[in-house]
Amino acid sequence: MPSQEVTRDVGSRMRTKGKRPDASPRIPAPDLVGYRAAVADLLLEVAPHPGPEDLPKVEMLLTERLAGPELGGVLAALPGGAAEAAHRLRLEVRDYRPNNRSSARNLSALIRIYLLSRIDVMWWGRAPGYATEAEVLNSRELVDLEALRRNGLLRFRYRRQAGSLLTRATRAVERRVWPHRTPRTAGLRFARTRPEAVALLNQLGVDFTGRCAGATPPLWVTSLARSIEHQHRLRALGYAAMLPSAHCVGYAMDIEMSWFRRFDAHGMLAALLLERQGWGDVNVIDEGQAWHVCVSPRAVTRLRRDFSTAMGG
Repeated sequence: MPSQEVTRDVGSRMRTKGKRPDASPRIPAPDLVGYRAAVADLLLEVAPHPGPEDLPKVEMLLTERLAGPELGGVLAALPGGAAEAAHRLRLEVRDYRPNNRSSARNLSALIRIYLLSRIDVMWWGRAPGYATEAEVLNSRELVDLEALRRNGLLRFRYRRQAGSLLTRATRAVERRVWPHRTPRTAGLRFARTRPEAVALLNQLGVDFTGRCAGATPPLWVTSLARSIEHQHRLRALGYAAMLPSAHCVGYAMDIEMSWFRRFDAHGMLAALLLERQGWGDVNVIDEGQAWHVCVSPRAVTRLRRDFSTAMGG
């Protein structure tokens, strides 16, 4: 049976039969299903070589496989091309140090996150990122979630980072008294994102609530738009914060996953996210506690229209 991604592509080609004869031919998009499968195959080869002494072997495997056709279609479409992508990955591998903050618990996870995040870069790597926190806060492309939340227009939850000693102390007490009441996350540094991301999260939130038992809490978001400045800060602290990042152009979000295991709802949430990926609407990366989700360009127009409709035009 053909995948949903292939089926939708066939349907798209069928709808173009009525175009003018002089219409420009469409350049075939890279095969993302094949790319993700090739990443999984590469990880099977890397897994037996986890130690520092295995680094030459891992680099040799990366050099061989990244030059192949299965991975080359996506990597060649990146702003810097396949050679730059391979060079960046080798640097990431050489600099990798396991730590409790990083979602990359081992070398295989680092390589997986890096390579799957290149799909985001293929889509949004040419868009100018928000260099500073001031640009995130002042951008007219982003919407303020606080205002939407006050007006009851969000179908998902989040909380802001603690901004004072009192708030941090209150949350520390809360974690001791009710350790599982909320996800263990610092919260959003910026409660701002693109309208398309709001529309997607609202749709996921409605679907998630509709498919889960009544006691399951709503969808929870742990990260949205970031500045490049903050992305570098996260890297310095040991997080697997890849560059370039779709977070820094406002099209990425992180959705809490581990906390929903307490409600036996993590499987349903994963299925919803992978379903959207199968449609071609998003790229999804399993990063452990939270799953990274990036909006695809093909979904932008529809999601922006959905946002406008939901907000009353």
